[in-house]
Amino acid sequence: MGCRKRELAVDLLRLAAVLDGPGHYAVTVDSAGSLPGRGAWLHPDRQCLEAAIRRRAFARALRITGSPEISAVVEYVEAIRAPDRHGLENR
Repeated sequence: MGCRKRELAVDLLRLAAVLDGPGHYAVTVDSAGSLPGRGAWLHPDRQCLEAAIRRRAFARALRITGSPEISAVVEYVEAIRAPDRHGLENR
């Protein structure tokens, strides 16, 4: 979603939109893959996340209106500190 490169699903985070209020959505990490609705896939690294934010890709990928709350995704990516696609540790 951020860098638009393809990977195996096991190497990506599945994101899903959940209704957070009347007409307002929050994007959350669906690690179990069990949340209903359309999902979007993101590399678990800061660079890909920043690209998705810059491109405003969350609403388009999840086909929702408005600007969704993405703080849960940002916190998750920051917490895991996974190496990026190039094998370098995020800082």
